[in-house]
Parts: sequence; structure tokens; C-alpha cells
Amino acid sequence: MKPATIVGIILIVLGIAGFAFGGLSFTHKEKVIDLGPIQASADKKESLPIPPVLGALAIVGGVVLVAVGARRA
Repeated sequence: MKPATIVGIILIVLGIAGFAFGGLSFTHKEKVIDLGPIQASADKKESLPIPPVLGALAIVGGVVLVAVGARRA
């Protein structure tokens, strides 16, 4: 399998995942209080939205790369 085809398939999968989930969300611990031996932390949820245009561009780019990889075979 050609490298362009592999990258194209990866882009298509990432584009579909971008449409399906609409973004990434993750949780990390944040220190709230740090007074010597006394420490308190809280979970903070962050999200990173993925615009639909970016997902569409990934899918189109992936299709183009798969087509170019198939044409050269």
C-alpha cells in the first residue's frame, strides 16, 4: 500500500471522527490549595471544538490522496 493511500485513509477517519464527536474533551487535575502538607485539587474539564469545515477538508483531502495513490498503482 502506498504512503499516500495510508495518509488518505487516516485523514478520512479523522474527518469522520471530527463530524461524529464535534470536538475533543479531556479532564485534568488542577491544584486549588497548596499550604505545606495540605493540598487540594479539583478536576477541570476542558474541550477543544473541531469546526465542521476542518472535518470536511480532512475528508476531501483524504479522498484525493486515496485517488492519487490508486491512480499511480
